[in-house]
Amino acid sequence: MNAPATTGRLGRLTTRLRADGVRPLVPFLTAGFPDRATSDALLGAVAAAGCPLVELGIPFSDPVADGPVIQAASQRALEAGMTLAGVFELADRARRAHGLEVVLMGYLNPLLKMGPEAFAARCGEVGVAGVIVPDLPPEESAGLRDLLAAHDVDLVDLIAPTTDPARLARNVARARGFLYLVSTTGVTGAGMGADDALAAYVGRVRRATELPLYVGFGIGTPEQAARVAGVADGAIVGSALLRTIAAATEAGTDVVSAAGAFLDTMAAAVATAAGTSREVDR
Repeated sequence: MNAPATTGRLGRLTTRLRADGVRPLVPFLTAGFPDRATSDALLGAVAAAGCPLVELGIPFSDPVADGPVIQAASQRALEAGMTLAGVFELADRARRAHGLEVVLMGYLNPLLKMGPEAFAARCGEVGVAGVIVPDLPPEESAGLRDLLAAHDVDLVDLIAPTTDPARLARNVARARGFLYLVSTTGVTGAGMGADDALAAYVGRVRRATELPLYVGFGIGTPEQAARVAGVADGAIVGSALLRTIAAATEAGTDVVSAAGAFLDTMAAAVATAAGTSREVDR
């Protein structure tokens, strides 16, 4: 088993949560969706649901790892004028106004346009805990990883069900913060696999690393979130939350209330499953 590399802000948080027996729900929000003001208010709903961590998506015109729901949210945010500078302002608000730790999820192109050094420095300035770049090949990640680490920010690695043992060993050797386990092959919003397959997948990765394991992609119901919390250290929900936000926006109903109700239900399912799992672990 590989011990985690020297960790930053995110790693300290996820390690502490695991030590405290907390398996958090981690909501994904596209920054600026459906608009800037509502996006800020949604961060308050995340905090009110008891989530310590939020994944904040940087809108991009060609989000290759994302399904239609996140693609549509990203496009709407861009049309509403959201910029990378605006994303950093929201990340700063998430921490200062709502007490949330932030993981930024963004594609390589906007990052390179800003400049890796400037991007890493800005992450440090606003207190971003971690960064996910799904289209950055792991073999080419050392430069950005080191730049971020210099500002106490962890670059999060993604692991797929198809990752072979040799590649898994290489990935976990350099990983920081937590490992993001993609629950299924394909884009975000796709369904999850069977219970036995998920447990075997998480178990295989857990034998290779001491890092906390968070599972995302395809978690859309309380039952699915509970399944994840029963075997992993955290559950990430994105498309289903954005779908709830989009539906309320189109219906003209209270977006923040709708999102808050969804998050409350998901968080309760995760907490119950995590508590049951801890009893079994004993």
